[in-house]
Amino acid sequence: MPDVILPAAPADVRPAARATHDLYGPVHKGIRFALTQLLVRLGSTDFADAEAAALMVIAVRAQLALSASHMAHEEAHIHIPLRARSAAACVMVDYQHDHHRQRFVELEALLARMETAPAAARPALGRDLYLAFSLFVSEDLQHMHEEETVTLPLLQRLFTDAELMAMEQAIVSAIPGPEMITWMRVMLPAMSRPERGLMLAHMRADAPEAAYEAVLLHAARPTLTDADWSDLMDRLAA
Repeated sequence: MPDVILPAAPADVRPAARATHDLYGPVHKGIRFALTQLLVRLGSTDFADAEAAALMVIAVRAQLALSASHMAHEEAHIHIPLRARSAAACVMVDYQHDHHRQRFVELEALLARMETAPAAARPALGRDLYLAFSLFVSEDLQHMHEEETVTLPLLQRLFTDAELMAMEQAIVSAIPGPEMITWMRVMLPAMSRPERGLMLAHMRADAPEAAYEAVLLHAARPTLTDADWSDLMDRLAA
């Protein structure tokens, strides 16, 4: 990957006070949770079992679609304004996104082969899929680390908290309801109890009541332990 030296923020666009809003943390926790859970499932799947193999094809495709959607939202709502204030700021993350897209093509080719392979060939293909997905996971973990340790501090230097929150809200507004439930199903169990309570308290205040209730019913309750659900209810009632 290319070495990138990010420039200091120009004085005329640097906010008077450094922003603190983290628009990567919650969603990246969810992505890490989803990727690692799926990697474990892939490793434990008996690909000689036709039904198990078919379910894993569906699961990997769904994750790749979610990852692609996340990248597209970042590019549209974060990279464009960031590039306007610092021309070199997106070189590394753009490179990594393009590399991810190539991995998607490679993984989809393996998934397509799995769908048509005879039973005797599926275990070897399953191993290939597991190793290829493992490589993608390792690269995505590195990419998210880059965003949180390099790109986020730059965003916080170049933009105000209000501007960062507006970027985040633009992403949220662009996500259809069913996809938002999918995101909440991986983000909520990946968060700490205080983070989870704060997110849902803000959602209750800002989102339509039906959307908030849908997240509780279809995302929070099915994915949280009884203890975490009880803690969430206590926080929301406080």
